[in-house]
Amino acid sequence: MVSRVRVWLNRTYAENVFFMDQLRSNPQARPVEIHATHGDPDSPVLAAADTAELEPEGLSPAAYVEFALAQCQRRGIDVFVPRLHQAAIAAHREEFRAVGTALLAPPAEAVHVFEDKVTAYQAVEALGVPVPPYYRVRDADGLVAAVEELEAGGHKACFKPAAGAGGVGFRVVTRAPFSLTHLNGFPGPYVPLDVVLDALRAAGETVDWLVMPRLEQPEVSVDCLVAPDGRVRMAVGRTKNGRRRGFTLGPAWIEPARRLAEGFGLHYLSNIQFRMYGDDPVLMDVNTRPAGGLHQLSLCGLNAPWAAVQLALGEDPGDLLPARLGADYTVVSGPRAVRPVSLPHQRPDVPATTPEPVEGRPFALAPAPGVRPHSADRPLAV
Repeated sequence: MVSRVRVWLNRTYAENVFFMDQLRSNPQARPVEIHATHGDPDSPVLAAADTAELEPEGLSPAAYVEFALAQCQRRGIDVFVPRLHQAAIAAHREEFRAVGTALLAPPAEAVHVFEDKVTAYQAVEALGVPVPPYYRVRDADGLVAAVEELEAGGHKACFKPAAGAGGVGFRVVTRAPFSLTHLNGFPGPYVPLDVVLDALRAAGETVDWLVMPRLEQPEVSVDCLVAPDGRVRMAVGRTKNGRRRGFTLGPAWIEPARRLAEGFGLHYLSNIQFRMYGDDPVLMDVNTRPAGGLHQLSLCGLNAPWAAVQLALGEDPGDLLPARLGADYTVVSGPRAVRPVSLPHQRPDVPATTPEPVEGRPFALAPAPGVRPHSADRPLAV
């Protein structure tokens, strides 16, 4: 009888419901049970898991490691895929191994390099991978100096937190004064320089921003799979140009990604992002975790999540080469279940009633009673 594999994902992104789907549909037909924890009771990963729990809030990294070790031991976890407190967890790899759990995460040293974008750019430059011009800014005067230097070179300036993920805090600086133009349509990333400067001076505190030129499309995210021996087993680029998505094995993207993945020991799954600076691709960001869009490689015949689990278990999946480069596609949203909400959470003075239809959301698309829809992205061919 084939043994089951027990996998835990902690506080991961909603898109990783597809990561879970791929684990269950692995080519060896190996039984997989998935445990998920999250701080948000409405995360669809909790509903998609075989077992799920809410995580305690406010734990320090050290306390979270203790919580994670207890979870692994109590739940019999074979492979742990950490996102929250990844570096702290990776630093205790041997302790997890002692309770029978393999970590699907790079060494803590590699994670630390890429937690700070400025430090990361400095390390990447030393490896010979091109990066755009960048400035670390702490205050209003530093922002003005960086913006003026970039504009003198013919670039639009943008900024984002030096430590952060998912595009949170990204803004593009404009010289246009704040007007109704900024209030028309949907909110965008553009912000007038004088508004930013006023906010900085009024706050009376320092910031930690990375200021750089706004890079152009296409954006290419290279998904990498690296074995614990440091050898790259997969490197495939996903292209993004507006709504259109596609795949590439172009050496301008793949070779620097392989150099980074090998040079920094980004074991298991990582995602390395590039954009264009003029006519040249430059590094934009490095994620030391599986990308939310990793499942899109299934259009190329690849199941990267399962191959990563095999490596964590000490098995050899071989090299992952695309059976084909899938056709161009776009990404749309669809409903995913969330866990039922128990009645005791309702206000006692509000009776349970059937909700009224919402315009544009027919009841034909509603899930079963007690389960609410959650939007998750999936690829659609174009």
